[in-house]
Amino acid sequence: MSTDIATQKDSPETPTRRGGIETNGINVIDESERKGRSAGLFWPWCASNISVLAVSYGSFVLGFGISLTQALVATVVGAVASFFLVGLVSIAGKRGSAPTLVLSRAAFGRVGNGLPGLVSYLLLVGWETVLVSLATLATATVFDRLGWASGDSTKVAAFVVVAGVIVAAGVLGFDAIMKIQKWLTIAMIVATGIYVYLTVDHIDLDAAQALPDGPTTAVIGATVLVLTGFGVGWVNSAADYSRYLPRTARTLGVVFWPTFGGSLPVVILVSYGVLLCANDPELSAAIAADPIGALTTLLPTWFLVPFALVAVGGLVSGAILDIYSSGLTLLALGLRAPRWLAALLDGILMILGTIYIVWVADDFLSVFMAFLIILGVPMAGWCGIFLCDLFMRRYPYDERALFGSDGEGAGYGLVRWESVLLLVAATVIGWGLVIDTTGAGKGLDWLGFLLEPLGLGGREGEWAYANLGVPVALVVGFVGYLFLGARAVRRQEHEQVVAGVRAEQTATETADEKG
Repeated sequence: MSTDIATQKDSPETPTRRGGIETNGINVIDESERKGRSAGLFWPWCASNISVLAVSYGSFVLGFGISLTQALVATVVGAVASFFLVGLVSIAGKRGSAPTLVLSRAAFGRVGNGLPGLVSYLLLVGWETVLVSLATLATATVFDRLGWASGDSTKVAAFVVVAGVIVAAGVLGFDAIMKIQKWLTIAMIVATGIYVYLTVDHIDLDAAQALPDGPTTAVIGATVLVLTGFGVGWVNSAADYSRYLPRTARTLGVVFWPTFGGSLPVVILVSYGVLLCANDPELSAAIAADPIGALTTLLPTWFLVPFALVAVGGLVSGAILDIYSSGLTLLALGLRAPRWLAALLDGILMILGTIYIVWVADDFLSVFMAFLIILGVPMAGWCGIFLCDLFMRRYPYDERALFGSDGEGAGYGLVRWESVLLLVAATVIGWGLVIDTTGAGKGLDWLGFLLEPLGLGGREGEWAYANLGVPVALVVGFVGYLFLGARAVRRQEHEQVVAGVRAEQTATETADEKG
Protein backbone atom coordinates (compact mmCIF):
# COMPACT_ATOMS: atom_id res chain seq x y z
CA MET A 1 0.00 0.00 0.00
CA SER A 2 1.34 3.39 -0.88
CA THR A 3 2.27 5.99 1.67
CA ASP A 4 1.34 8.77 -0.71
CA ILE A 5 -2.17 8.98 0.69
CA ALA A 6 -0.80 9.50 4.17
CA THR A 7 1.36 12.34 3.02
CA GLN A 8 -1.35 14.02 0.95
CA LYS A 9 -4.12 13.72 3.50
CA ASP A 10 -2.44 14.66 6.76
CA SER A 11 0.83 16.39 6.05
CA PRO A 12 1.65 19.22 3.66
CA GLU A 13 5.22 17.94 3.52
CA THR A 14 7.08 15.32 1.57
CA PRO A 15 9.37 12.92 3.43
CA THR A 16 12.61 14.84 2.81
CA ARG A 17 14.92 17.11 4.82
CA ARG A 18 15.50 20.81 4.28
CA GLY A 19 18.37 22.68 5.89
CA GLY A 20 18.83 20.02 8.56
CA ILE A 21 15.18 20.24 9.62
CA GLU A 22 13.11 17.06 9.54
CA THR A 23 10.14 17.50 7.24
CA ASN A 24 8.44 14.19 7.93
CA GLY A 25 5.21 14.92 9.71
CA ILE A 26 2.71 12.26 10.71
CA ASN A 27 3.03 10.44 7.40
CA VAL A 28 4.14 6.82 7.36
CA ILE A 29 7.95 6.76 7.12
CA ASP A 30 9.00 5.59 3.67
CA GLU A 31 10.83 2.26 3.56
CA SER A 32 13.93 3.98 2.16
CA GLU A 33 14.14 6.17 5.29
CA ARG A 34 13.76 3.39 7.85
CA LYS A 35 17.11 2.82 9.49
CA GLY A 36 19.02 1.95 12.62
CA ARG A 37 18.84 -0.84 15.18
CA SER A 38 16.60 -1.35 18.16
CA ALA A 39 19.60 -0.82 20.46
CA GLY A 40 19.52 2.82 19.38
CA LEU A 41 16.37 3.24 21.48
CA PHE A 42 18.53 2.99 24.60
CA TRP A 43 19.91 6.53 24.17
CA PRO A 44 16.75 8.68 24.09
CA TRP A 45 15.09 6.84 26.96
CA CYS A 46 18.21 6.78 29.13
CA ALA A 47 19.06 10.43 28.46
CA SER A 48 15.55 11.63 29.24
CA ASN A 49 15.51 9.81 32.59
CA ILE A 50 19.07 10.20 33.89
CA SER A 51 17.95 13.39 35.55
CA VAL A 52 18.74 14.43 39.11
CA LEU A 53 14.98 14.98 39.43
CA ALA A 54 14.86 11.21 39.93
CA VAL A 55 16.99 11.63 43.07
CA SER A 56 14.30 13.93 44.46
CA TYR A 57 11.75 11.16 43.91
CA GLY A 58 13.50 9.27 46.70
CA SER A 59 12.04 11.84 49.09
CA PHE A 60 8.59 11.49 47.53
CA VAL A 61 8.73 7.69 47.89
CA LEU A 62 9.72 7.91 51.57
CA GLY A 63 6.85 10.33 52.07
CA PHE A 64 4.54 7.30 52.10
CA GLY A 65 6.03 6.24 55.45
CA ILE A 66 7.73 3.03 54.32
CA SER A 67 10.97 1.28 55.17
CA LEU A 68 14.17 1.21 53.14
CA THR A 69 13.51 -2.25 51.72
CA GLN A 70 9.93 -1.36 50.84
CA ALA A 71 11.08 1.87 49.17
CA LEU A 72 13.65 0.03 47.05
CA VAL A 73 11.13 -2.62 46.01
CA ALA A 74 8.58 0.05 45.09
CA THR A 75 11.20 1.86 43.04
CA VAL A 76 12.35 -1.19 41.08
CA VAL A 77 8.86 -2.52 40.39
CA GLY A 78 7.42 0.87 39.48
CA ALA A 79 10.30 1.85 37.18
CA VAL A 80 10.64 -1.46 35.31
CA ALA A 81 6.90 -1.96 34.93
CA SER A 82 6.37 1.57 33.66
CA PHE A 83 9.10 1.41 31.01
CA PHE A 84 8.04 -2.09 30.01
CA LEU A 85 4.82 -0.41 28.91
CA VAL A 86 6.92 2.06 26.90
CA GLY A 87 8.72 -0.85 25.25
CA LEU A 88 5.45 -2.55 24.34
CA VAL A 89 4.01 0.60 22.77
CA SER A 90 7.28 0.94 20.80
CA ILE A 91 6.32 -2.23 18.91
CA ALA A 92 3.56 -0.26 17.23
CA GLY A 93 6.07 2.24 15.85
CA LYS A 94 8.07 -0.51 14.21
CA ARG A 95 4.96 -2.16 12.78
CA GLY A 96 3.25 1.02 11.59
CA SER A 97 6.13 3.46 10.94
CA ALA A 98 3.94 6.33 12.14
CA PRO A 99 3.58 8.40 15.34
CA THR A 100 1.85 6.91 18.37
CA LEU A 101 -1.27 9.05 18.24
CA VAL A 102 -1.74 8.33 14.54
CA LEU A 103 -1.59 4.56 15.13
CA SER A 104 -4.10 5.06 17.95
CA ARG A 105 -6.69 5.80 15.23
CA ALA A 106 -6.96 2.07 14.60
CA ALA A 107 -8.47 1.58 18.06
CA PHE A 108 -10.49 4.81 18.34
CA GLY A 109 -11.33 5.86 14.79
CA ARG A 110 -10.02 8.99 13.09
CA VAL A 111 -12.37 11.37 14.90
CA GLY A 112 -12.76 9.37 18.09
CA ASN A 113 -8.98 9.45 18.48
CA GLY A 114 -9.28 13.13 19.26
CA LEU A 115 -10.14 12.31 22.89
CA PRO A 116 -6.93 10.43 23.77
CA GLY A 117 -5.07 12.80 21.47
CA LEU A 118 -6.15 15.79 23.52
CA VAL A 119 -5.25 14.10 26.81
CA SER A 120 -1.87 13.12 25.37
CA TYR A 121 -1.20 16.64 24.15
CA LEU A 122 -1.98 18.17 27.52
CA LEU A 123 0.24 15.61 29.24
CA LEU A 124 3.18 16.26 26.91
CA VAL A 125 2.96 20.04 27.04
CA GLY A 126 2.52 19.80 30.80
CA TRP A 127 5.71 17.76 31.16
CA GLU A 128 7.60 20.21 28.94
CA THR A 129 6.48 23.03 31.19
CA VAL A 130 7.35 21.18 34.40
CA LEU A 131 10.84 20.29 33.19
CA VAL A 132 11.66 23.80 31.99
CA SER A 133 10.37 25.20 35.28
CA LEU A 134 12.63 22.85 37.24
CA ALA A 135 15.63 23.78 35.10
CA THR A 136 14.95 27.47 35.65
CA LEU A 137 14.61 27.12 39.43
CA ALA A 138 17.70 24.90 39.70
CA THR A 139 19.88 27.32 37.76
CA ALA A 140 18.71 30.26 39.85
CA THR A 141 19.47 28.36 43.06
CA VAL A 142 23.01 27.52 41.95
CA PHE A 143 23.75 31.09 40.88
CA ASP A 144 22.42 32.36 44.19
CA ARG A 145 24.69 30.03 46.17
CA LEU A 146 27.67 31.17 44.12
CA GLY A 147 26.78 34.79 44.80
CA TRP A 148 26.84 35.60 41.10
CA ALA A 149 23.28 36.83 40.86
CA SER A 150 19.89 36.31 42.41
CA GLY A 151 16.24 37.14 41.93
CA ASP A 152 14.18 37.28 38.78
CA SER A 153 17.02 38.35 36.49
CA THR A 154 18.79 35.01 36.95
CA LYS A 155 15.58 33.06 36.47
CA VAL A 156 14.77 34.97 33.29
CA ALA A 157 18.24 34.36 31.84
CA ALA A 158 18.13 30.63 32.65
CA PHE A 159 14.60 30.36 31.33
CA VAL A 160 15.48 31.98 27.99
CA VAL A 161 18.50 29.74 27.40
CA VAL A 162 16.76 26.50 28.41
CA ALA A 163 13.58 27.21 26.46
CA GLY A 164 15.60 28.23 23.41
CA VAL A 165 17.58 24.98 23.35
CA ILE A 166 14.44 22.86 23.73
CA VAL A 167 12.48 24.66 21.03
CA ALA A 168 15.45 24.54 18.63
CA ALA A 169 15.84 20.77 19.08
CA GLY A 170 12.11 20.24 18.61
CA VAL A 171 12.18 22.21 15.38
CA LEU A 172 15.21 20.34 13.99
CA GLY A 173 13.54 16.97 14.57
CA PHE A 174 14.34 13.28 14.84
CA ASP A 175 17.95 12.90 13.69
CA ALA A 176 19.17 15.90 15.66
CA ILE A 177 17.35 14.70 18.78
CA MET A 178 18.78 11.19 18.60
CA LYS A 179 22.33 12.57 18.30
CA ILE A 180 21.80 15.04 21.15
CA GLN A 181 20.39 12.33 23.41
CA LYS A 182 23.38 10.04 22.90
CA TRP A 183 25.92 12.67 23.91
CA LEU A 184 23.75 13.93 26.76
CA THR A 185 23.56 10.39 28.14
CA ILE A 186 27.34 9.99 28.20
CA ALA A 187 27.94 13.42 29.72
CA MET A 188 25.29 13.00 32.39
CA ILE A 189 26.51 9.54 33.41
CA VAL A 190 29.92 11.03 34.16
CA ALA A 191 28.61 14.12 35.98
CA THR A 192 26.01 12.14 37.95
CA GLY A 193 28.72 9.70 39.03
CA ILE A 194 30.73 12.62 40.41
CA TYR A 195 27.64 13.89 42.27
CA VAL A 196 27.18 10.51 43.92
CA TYR A 197 30.86 10.41 44.90
CA LEU A 198 30.65 13.86 46.50
CA THR A 199 27.45 13.22 48.45
CA VAL A 200 27.78 9.59 49.48
CA ASP A 201 29.14 10.62 52.90
CA HIS A 202 25.74 12.18 53.64
CA ILE A 203 24.15 8.71 53.72
CA ASP A 204 23.53 7.15 57.12
CA LEU A 205 22.89 3.52 56.29
CA ASP A 206 22.00 2.61 59.88
CA ALA A 207 19.33 5.31 60.01
CA ALA A 208 17.98 4.18 56.65
CA GLN A 209 17.76 0.56 57.75
CA ALA A 210 16.03 1.63 60.96
CA LEU A 211 13.04 3.07 59.11
CA PRO A 212 9.92 1.11 60.17
CA ASP A 213 7.82 -0.84 57.70
CA GLY A 214 4.74 0.85 56.36
CA PRO A 215 1.41 -0.74 55.43
CA THR A 216 0.93 -2.56 52.14
CA THR A 217 -1.24 0.28 50.89
CA ALA A 218 1.67 2.70 51.31
CA VAL A 219 4.01 0.43 49.33
CA ILE A 220 1.47 0.20 46.54
CA GLY A 221 1.07 3.98 46.60
CA ALA A 222 4.84 4.52 46.33
CA THR A 223 5.06 1.99 43.48
CA VAL A 224 2.26 3.70 41.58
CA LEU A 225 3.90 7.10 42.15
CA VAL A 226 7.06 5.87 40.40
CA LEU A 227 4.96 4.15 37.73
CA THR A 228 3.04 7.34 37.00
CA GLY A 229 5.90 9.79 37.37
CA PHE A 230 8.15 8.06 34.87
CA GLY A 231 7.15 5.44 32.27
CA VAL A 232 3.40 6.05 32.16
CA GLY A 233 4.19 9.65 31.31
CA TRP A 234 6.00 8.45 28.17
CA VAL A 235 3.71 5.73 26.78
CA ASN A 236 1.90 8.17 24.50
CA SER A 237 5.13 9.03 22.67
CA ALA A 238 6.93 5.67 22.59
CA ALA A 239 6.20 4.83 18.94
CA ASP A 240 7.40 8.28 17.83
CA TYR A 241 10.99 7.10 18.32
CA SER A 242 10.66 3.55 16.97
CA ARG A 243 8.83 4.54 13.77
CA TYR A 244 12.10 5.01 11.87
CA LEU A 245 13.21 1.42 12.57
CA PRO A 246 13.10 -1.13 9.75
CA ARG A 247 10.15 -3.46 10.11
CA THR A 248 12.64 -6.34 10.19
CA ALA A 249 14.00 -5.13 13.55
CA ARG A 250 13.60 -7.76 16.28
CA THR A 251 10.52 -7.15 18.40
CA LEU A 252 12.31 -8.38 21.52
CA GLY A 253 14.94 -5.68 21.10
CA VAL A 254 12.31 -3.01 20.46
CA VAL A 255 10.77 -3.87 23.84
CA PHE A 256 13.99 -4.45 25.77
CA TRP A 257 15.99 -1.33 24.98
CA PRO A 258 13.38 1.28 26.00
CA THR A 259 12.65 -0.78 29.14
CA PHE A 260 16.32 -1.07 30.04
CA GLY A 261 17.32 2.44 28.98
CA GLY A 262 14.46 4.12 30.81
CA SER A 263 14.34 2.08 34.01
CA LEU A 264 18.09 1.72 34.69
CA PRO A 265 18.78 5.38 35.60
CA VAL A 266 15.45 5.69 37.43
CA VAL A 267 16.15 2.68 39.65
CA ILE A 268 19.67 3.86 40.48
CA LEU A 269 18.85 7.53 41.06
CA VAL A 270 15.58 7.11 42.97
CA SER A 271 17.21 4.47 45.18
CA TYR A 272 20.09 6.84 45.86
CA GLY A 273 17.59 9.57 46.69
CA VAL A 274 15.94 7.25 49.21
CA LEU A 275 19.29 6.73 50.93
CA LEU A 276 20.07 10.46 50.97
CA CYS A 277 16.73 11.48 52.47
CA ALA A 278 16.26 8.60 54.90
CA ASN A 279 17.93 10.44 57.78
CA ASP A 280 17.44 14.06 56.69
CA PRO A 281 13.89 15.43 57.03
CA GLU A 282 15.18 18.95 56.33
CA LEU A 283 16.45 17.85 52.91
CA SER A 284 13.07 16.24 52.16
CA ALA A 285 11.30 19.48 53.09
CA ALA A 286 13.64 21.50 50.87
CA ILE A 287 13.04 19.11 47.97
CA ALA A 288 9.30 19.72 48.25
CA ALA A 289 9.89 23.42 47.57
CA ASP A 290 12.66 23.07 44.96
CA PRO A 291 13.26 19.45 43.89
CA ILE A 292 16.52 20.19 42.05
CA GLY A 293 17.96 23.19 43.86
CA ALA A 294 17.69 21.48 47.24
CA LEU A 295 20.21 18.87 46.15
CA THR A 296 22.90 21.54 45.76
CA THR A 297 23.01 22.03 49.54
CA LEU A 298 25.03 18.82 49.80
CA LEU A 299 27.73 19.93 47.35
CA PRO A 300 31.00 21.84 47.59
CA THR A 301 30.98 25.20 45.85
CA TRP A 302 33.40 24.15 43.10
CA PHE A 303 30.98 21.51 41.78
CA LEU A 304 27.90 23.74 41.63
CA VAL A 305 28.37 24.79 38.01
CA PRO A 306 28.93 21.20 36.74
CA PHE A 307 25.92 20.15 38.82
CA ALA A 308 23.79 22.88 37.26
CA LEU A 309 24.84 21.73 33.81
CA VAL A 310 23.99 18.07 34.47
CA ALA A 311 20.71 18.97 36.17
CA VAL A 312 19.62 21.22 33.36
CA GLY A 313 20.90 18.72 30.77
CA GLY A 314 18.74 15.93 32.14
CA LEU A 315 15.64 18.09 32.27
CA VAL A 316 16.27 19.50 28.80
CA SER A 317 16.68 15.97 27.45
CA GLY A 318 13.22 14.98 28.68
CA ALA A 319 11.64 18.20 27.46
CA ILE A 320 13.14 17.70 23.99
CA LEU A 321 11.34 14.37 23.62
CA ASP A 322 8.14 15.94 24.89
CA ILE A 323 8.15 18.89 22.50
CA TYR A 324 8.87 16.64 19.52
CA SER A 325 6.03 14.28 20.41
CA SER A 326 3.62 17.05 21.32
CA GLY A 327 4.17 18.56 17.88
CA LEU A 328 3.35 15.24 16.22
CA THR A 329 0.28 14.86 18.44
CA LEU A 330 -0.92 18.33 17.48
CA LEU A 331 -0.67 17.34 13.82
CA ALA A 332 -2.55 14.10 14.55
CA LEU A 333 -5.31 16.21 16.12
CA GLY A 334 -5.79 17.95 12.79
CA LEU A 335 -3.44 20.95 12.62
CA ARG A 336 -2.55 21.61 8.99
CA ALA A 337 1.00 22.83 9.32
CA PRO A 338 4.59 21.64 8.91
CA ARG A 339 5.93 19.58 11.81
CA TRP A 340 8.49 22.22 12.78
CA LEU A 341 5.77 24.86 13.08
CA ALA A 342 3.73 22.59 15.35
CA ALA A 343 6.80 22.17 17.58
CA LEU A 344 7.23 25.94 17.63
CA LEU A 345 3.62 26.45 18.71
CA ASP A 346 4.10 23.94 21.50
CA GLY A 347 7.18 25.86 22.58
CA ILE A 348 5.09 28.99 22.99
CA LEU A 349 2.64 27.14 25.25
CA MET A 350 5.56 25.72 27.20
CA ILE A 351 6.95 29.21 27.74
CA LEU A 352 3.61 30.54 29.00
CA GLY A 353 3.17 27.58 31.34
CA THR A 354 6.67 27.98 32.76
CA ILE A 355 6.03 31.65 33.49
CA TYR A 356 2.97 30.60 35.51
CA ILE A 357 4.79 27.95 37.54
CA VAL A 358 7.96 29.95 38.23
CA TRP A 359 6.51 33.41 38.80
CA VAL A 360 2.84 32.89 39.73
CA ALA A 361 2.21 29.53 41.45
CA ASP A 362 2.94 29.46 45.18
CA ASP A 363 3.70 25.75 45.57
CA PHE A 364 5.34 24.07 42.58
CA LEU A 365 5.30 20.50 43.91
CA SER A 366 1.60 20.59 44.72
CA VAL A 367 0.69 21.79 41.24
CA PHE A 368 2.96 19.12 39.77
CA MET A 369 1.44 16.27 41.79
CA ALA A 370 -2.14 17.34 41.05
CA PHE A 371 -1.24 17.40 37.36
CA LEU A 372 0.10 13.83 37.49
CA ILE A 373 -2.96 12.50 39.31
CA ILE A 374 -5.48 13.95 36.88
CA LEU A 375 -3.79 13.09 33.56
CA GLY A 376 -2.08 9.88 34.62
CA VAL A 377 -5.40 8.07 34.95
CA PRO A 378 -6.84 8.57 31.42
CA MET A 379 -3.40 7.99 29.89
CA ALA A 380 -3.19 4.65 31.68
CA GLY A 381 -6.66 3.75 30.38
CA TRP A 382 -5.62 4.68 26.83
CA CYS A 383 -2.46 2.57 27.17
CA GLY A 384 -4.49 -0.50 28.13
CA ILE A 385 -6.79 -0.08 25.12
CA PHE A 386 -3.92 0.66 22.72
CA LEU A 387 -1.84 -2.34 23.80
CA CYS A 388 -4.79 -4.73 23.64
CA ASP A 389 -5.57 -3.49 20.12
CA LEU A 390 -1.92 -3.90 19.12
CA PHE A 391 -1.70 -7.47 20.44
CA MET A 392 -4.90 -8.48 18.63
CA ARG A 393 -3.62 -7.46 15.20
CA ARG A 394 -1.97 -10.09 13.03
CA TYR A 395 -1.06 -7.70 10.20
CA PRO A 396 0.72 -4.32 9.99
CA TYR A 397 -1.46 -1.24 10.31
CA ASP A 398 -3.50 -0.36 7.21
CA GLU A 399 -1.99 2.91 5.95
CA ARG A 400 -5.03 3.78 3.86
CA ALA A 401 -7.32 3.30 6.84
CA LEU A 402 -5.11 5.43 9.11
CA PHE A 403 -5.27 8.42 6.81
CA GLY A 404 -8.28 7.84 4.55
CA SER A 405 -11.66 9.53 4.83
CA ASP A 406 -15.15 8.18 4.22
CA GLY A 407 -15.15 6.03 1.14
CA GLU A 408 -11.38 5.74 1.01
CA GLY A 409 -9.70 3.39 3.43
CA ALA A 410 -12.42 3.91 6.01
CA GLY A 411 -11.79 0.53 7.64
CA TYR A 412 -10.90 2.12 10.99
CA GLY A 413 -14.00 4.30 10.91
CA LEU A 414 -14.55 7.81 12.16
CA VAL A 415 -15.48 6.94 15.75
CA ARG A 416 -15.00 3.59 17.49
CA TRP A 417 -17.60 4.23 20.18
CA GLU A 418 -16.78 1.14 22.18
CA SER A 419 -13.21 2.42 22.62
CA VAL A 420 -14.19 6.01 23.37
CA LEU A 421 -16.76 4.99 25.96
CA LEU A 422 -14.36 2.43 27.44
CA LEU A 423 -11.73 5.13 27.88
CA VAL A 424 -14.28 7.37 29.58
CA ALA A 425 -15.33 4.49 31.86
CA ALA A 426 -11.73 3.60 32.74
CA THR A 427 -11.03 7.25 33.52
CA VAL A 428 -14.11 7.67 35.70
CA ILE A 429 -13.32 4.48 37.62
CA GLY A 430 -9.68 5.52 37.98
CA TRP A 431 -10.55 8.99 39.23
CA GLY A 432 -12.86 7.33 41.73
CA LEU A 433 -9.84 5.56 43.25
CA VAL A 434 -7.39 8.45 43.57
CA ILE A 435 -7.42 11.64 45.59
CA ASP A 436 -5.62 14.95 45.32
CA THR A 437 -3.01 14.28 47.98
CA THR A 438 -1.59 17.79 47.60
CA GLY A 439 -4.72 19.87 48.16
CA ALA A 440 -3.42 22.21 45.45
CA GLY A 441 -6.00 21.40 42.82
CA LYS A 442 -9.04 23.56 43.42
CA GLY A 443 -12.34 21.77 42.92
CA LEU A 444 -10.87 18.26 43.08
CA ASP A 445 -12.69 17.16 46.23
CA TRP A 446 -14.85 14.83 44.13
CA LEU A 447 -11.87 12.55 43.39
CA GLY A 448 -11.89 9.24 45.27
CA PHE A 449 -15.68 8.90 45.21
CA LEU A 450 -15.44 5.09 44.90
CA LEU A 451 -13.22 4.54 47.93
CA GLU A 452 -16.09 4.53 50.41
CA PRO A 453 -18.62 2.45 48.38
CA LEU A 454 -15.97 -0.20 47.68
CA GLY A 455 -15.08 -0.52 51.35
CA LEU A 456 -11.59 0.96 50.96
CA GLY A 457 -11.88 3.34 53.88
CA GLY A 458 -13.02 6.44 52.08
CA ARG A 459 -10.91 9.51 51.35
CA GLU A 460 -9.26 9.33 54.77
CA GLY A 461 -8.45 5.60 54.71
CA GLU A 462 -5.11 3.94 53.96
CA TRP A 463 -6.04 3.03 50.39
CA ALA A 464 -6.80 6.66 49.55
CA TYR A 465 -3.08 7.37 49.17
CA ALA A 466 -2.31 4.24 47.15
CA ASN A 467 -3.24 5.86 43.80
CA LEU A 468 -5.00 2.67 42.75
CA GLY A 469 -6.80 4.50 39.97
CA VAL A 470 -3.79 4.43 37.62
CA PRO A 471 -3.21 0.64 37.41
CA VAL A 472 -6.97 0.00 37.62
CA ALA A 473 -7.62 2.28 34.64
CA LEU A 474 -4.96 0.42 32.64
CA VAL A 475 -6.46 -2.97 33.47
CA VAL A 476 -10.03 -1.79 32.77
CA GLY A 477 -8.91 -0.46 29.38
CA PHE A 478 -7.07 -3.65 28.43
CA VAL A 479 -9.64 -6.18 29.65
CA GLY A 480 -12.59 -4.13 28.44
CA TYR A 481 -11.15 -3.86 24.93
CA LEU A 482 -10.40 -7.57 24.95
CA PHE A 483 -14.15 -8.19 25.08
CA LEU A 484 -15.47 -5.15 23.22
CA GLY A 485 -12.86 -4.66 20.49
CA ALA A 486 -12.07 -8.14 19.18
CA ARG A 487 -14.90 -8.28 16.65
CA ALA A 488 -14.06 -4.87 15.18
CA VAL A 489 -10.36 -5.74 14.84
CA ARG A 490 -11.22 -8.96 12.98
CA ARG A 491 -13.50 -7.00 10.64
CA GLN A 492 -10.86 -4.36 10.01
CA GLU A 493 -8.20 -6.91 9.17
CA HIS A 494 -10.58 -8.81 6.88
CA GLU A 495 -11.29 -5.58 4.99
CA GLN A 496 -7.55 -4.88 4.88
CA VAL A 497 -6.81 -8.27 3.31
CA VAL A 498 -9.64 -7.91 0.79
CA ALA A 499 -8.45 -4.42 -0.18
CA GLY A 500 -4.92 -5.71 -0.61
CA VAL A 501 -6.07 -8.57 -2.87
CA ARG A 502 -8.11 -6.18 -4.98
CA ALA A 503 -5.17 -3.81 -5.31
CA GLU A 504 -2.94 -6.66 -6.47
CA GLN A 505 -5.57 -7.78 -8.99
CA THR A 506 -5.90 -4.26 -10.36
CA ALA A 507 -2.13 -3.93 -10.66
CA THR A 508 -1.93 -7.28 -12.48
CA GLU A 509 -4.73 -6.35 -14.88
CA THR A 510 -3.09 -2.99 -15.62
CA ALA A 511 0.23 -4.69 -16.29
CA ASP A 512 -1.47 -7.21 -18.61
CA GLU A 513 -3.18 -4.43 -20.55
CA LYS A 514 0.12 -2.61 -21.03
CA GLY A 515 1.75 -5.83 -22.07
